[in-house]
Amino acid sequence: MSAKLASHSSGRKIFSTRIAAVVVWAITIIWTIPTVGLFVTSFKSDADILGEPWWKSLLHPKFTLDNYSGVLLGNDTQSLSSGVLPYFINSIVITLPATIFPVVIATMAAYALAWIKFRGSDFVFFSIFALQVVPLQMALVPLLLLFTGGAHIGSIPIFPALGIAGDFAGIWVPHTMFALPLAIYLLHNFIASLPRDLMEAAHVDGANHFKVFRMIVLPLAVPGIAALSIFQFLWVWNDLLVALTFASGTEEVAPINSKLASLVGQYGSGYTALSAGAFITIAVPLIVFFSLQRYFVRGLLAGSVK
Repeated sequence: MSAKLASHSSGRKIFSTRIAAVVVWAITIIWTIPTVGLFVTSFKSDADILGEPWWKSLLHPKFTLDNYSGVLLGNDTQSLSSGVLPYFINSIVITLPATIFPVVIATMAAYALAWIKFRGSDFVFFSIFALQVVPLQMALVPLLLLFTGGAHIGSIPIFPALGIAGDFAGIWVPHTMFALPLAIYLLHNFIASLPRDLMEAAHVDGANHFKVFRMIVLPLAVPGIAALSIFQFLWVWNDLLVALTFASGTEEVAPINSKLASLVGQYGSGYTALSAGAFITIAVPLIVFFSLQRYFVRGLLAGSVK
């Protein structure tokens, strides 16, 4: 009887595993098909795109790199006065500091709130966490007015006009501000789960908070920091609303997403330019994610098993 039950349980386990594998592969294929179609379309000419579906090009390949050279450098055939390469560089200049600043600040704040107890520390932590309920869209215009005109009570200035709207700093600061509540919350929970005995042993050996943070917390928190960095990088790289608002129409600091949005508006039939530009935009987040994938998985699973 026990052998029969064991055989039945083993069969159910194998069957369930196979079903799960089939479902996962099916979802993966369905999710990947649009990306493959975009990739194939980016190598086709306008005539080939209108002449046959993209999947037939896999059987009779007829590809060209003119789309990428035209989108990056600009050409007359697609009426691009300039390519997206300057905007691509702008996106990198925007994304890297807007990722590094909140991660660095959030890591230090999370350590302070988790391991440096002071009066009101819990209130400060919950207040920071509560800031997540403020909708991003509601804060954009007031924050832009604060940057450009400052804040006054009557004729008395209480906050000076920073004058950073239309500059890269005017985009870095909002991204940093909007990212900090969630970043501090996530890293606080990660850092607070580190062994207390390890911290106490370091303090007994004479280490101050700065040394504990630099030599113990940072190495152990690498998975959590990497996972947060991936989320923040993807959020900033794919953002269009914040960049458009705080760039104030300045082309010199506009990201690649704004250029692609203008291509959609002006050249709605330019499938080749849109597909090539879209895939260029997708490529960078993919590289970042796969480069930090092992840290990302470790960061998500951290604390799940004692």
